[in-house]
Amino acid sequence: MINNDVLRSLRYMLDLSDTHVIEMARLVDPAFELERSDVQALLKRDDEEGYVECSDRILAHVLDGLVVQRRGRNDALPPRPVEKRMTNNLVLKKLRVAYELKDDDMHRIFDEAGFSVTKPELSALFRQPGHKNYRACGDQMLRNFLKGLTRRVRGA
Repeated sequence: MINNDVLRSLRYMLDLSDTHVIEMARLVDPAFELERSDVQALLKRDDEEGYVECSDRILAHVLDGLVVQRRGRNDALPPRPVEKRMTNNLVLKKLRVAYELKDDDMHRIFDEAGFSVTKPELSALFRQPGHKNYRACGDQMLRNFLKGLTRRVRGA
């Protein structure tokens, strides 16, 4: 899924202002450079003038910031490095961690979006890429998960 779409979905789901998006990204790294005009350009549609493609680095900072915002920072552990390459599986994993979702919660979220996922399919999404049962998360699956999570967070 396009990073800009994920960012737009998160912003809508959490009803975030541009400033909140910046603050969330800086929770991970206070020196992270992101300005209000950058966020506005990232949130535009690809056919609009001024559209800028959202990099994996920006999306990773925002998602990691969401995890820190919702779960807090564990100062006993060293900070995790920010991912250089974001995949749909990583987006799903970070949202799962941020919202402390169990398998049953994940199934309910997919069901709310009208997208059924079996237990083996779901567990395959969270395996390491080299594992024999690993399965890449498709755009449609992530889109439906974001839709279901938005319904849960914002209410029906």
